[in-house]
Amino acid sequence: MLELSALTAVSPIDGRYADKTAPLREVFSEYGLIRRRVQVEIAWLLALCDEPALPEASCPGAEQRAAIQAIADGFSLADAQRVKEIEATTRHDVKAVEYLIREKLPESCAHLSEFIHFACTSEDINNVSHALQLRDGLQLLRAEQERLTEALATLANATMALPMLAHTHGQPASPTTLGKELAVFVHRLRRQAAQLDAVRLPAKMNGAVGNYNAHLSAAPQVDWPALARRVIEGFGFEQNPFTTQIESHDGMAELFDALQRWNQVLFDLDRDVWLYVSMRYLKQKVVAGEVGSSTMPHKINPIDFENSEGNIGLANAILGHLARKLPVSRMQRDLTDSTAIRNVGAGFAYSLIAVASTLRGLGRMSPNEEALAADLNHAWEVLAEPIQTVMRRYGVPNAYEKLKALTRGHAMTPEAIHAFIDSLDIPEADKARLRELTPAAYIGDAAARTI
Repeated sequence: MLELSALTAVSPIDGRYADKTAPLREVFSEYGLIRRRVQVEIAWLLALCDEPALPEASCPGAEQRAAIQAIADGFSLADAQRVKEIEATTRHDVKAVEYLIREKLPESCAHLSEFIHFACTSEDINNVSHALQLRDGLQLLRAEQERLTEALATLANATMALPMLAHTHGQPASPTTLGKELAVFVHRLRRQAAQLDAVRLPAKMNGAVGNYNAHLSAAPQVDWPALARRVIEGFGFEQNPFTTQIESHDGMAELFDALQRWNQVLFDLDRDVWLYVSMRYLKQKVVAGEVGSSTMPHKINPIDFENSEGNIGLANAILGHLARKLPVSRMQRDLTDSTAIRNVGAGFAYSLIAVASTLRGLGRMSPNEEALAADLNHAWEVLAEPIQTVMRRYGVPNAYEKLKALTRGHAMTPEAIHAFIDSLDIPEADKARLRELTPAAYIGDAAARTI
């Protein structure tokens, strides 16, 4: 059997793109999940120790408490391996975590061994652990998203006054600027990022079917919902008071939908930049030694944007499936979510690969001012819009129709446009203002924008 490496990995996430996705290993790997399970178990155990109405679980002192917390804080790859060894016997991954903590519990706290995983169902630990993975993974992804957005904003501001012929339906349209069109995407990405950041994940720690059945049978004097809320909110999550055995995953679906929307804006940017490259509006830097085609030596392909587009498709396919699947569970519990949720990291990984690819591509872009100016100079017909609008202001009849007859399907020259302006029955000052217009000057307020 081949040894696992970047060359032998089944998925490109851990193979070809391993350098881009490496930061996610600590979060979404099996090690990452086990580590967070230990964090949740320890938080629950210490919360029990702090509960006055449960004296049997009291902790001897600060030193012992610190030793218990160290089990989570000092969790290592060797500890995760030990959990897997225990799981080989238990055939239950969460129970294996409980047994690891028992092994590492200080002797002075031996009386607490039966309070590890006390009254919990596996999902009480798992749902909080998965929420921690999402929180930590999102932090990594958001940092890269912000890097991309700021790089795009820098390019947009630098080219905000650079005129560009717009294209609606693929046809020449009223001029704009390159920077303003890039700024549209900056604004869209920031808006979607705000919605992504606003998602607050819910969590639950209320037992086998969500009613604190075991908790109340053991210690009815404890305010279990309040205790659970303290643990959940301590991790930064929101308590879901009404659940079955599992937390309903609606918050996860909201997060995945928000991430898909951010990705989809990036997808749209990738395609537009690709088109601007193909139209020669954007130039790509030549990288020494790089090959664009195995047979055409001249090629410099916009591969980074194509790579990003393809990986966004994969990311959104996974995230979309999880957003539709995870909130659906038969009655109080079925296991279809258990295997599906293990693929969350793949959705994040493909998203991260896409962001890295677009960011790399943007770093190679520069405007081709000559090509931009040439296209504008061959599109004098776009001045039909301002001319007919001024005519309509002064009540010239059939203004639109007259410009349509002049320009539609005809190649326009400055001379033809100026001759038409001279024939108009409008104030001389407006004629002079229209004669000064060129396609490059007809950009509205685009040049005055900042993002």
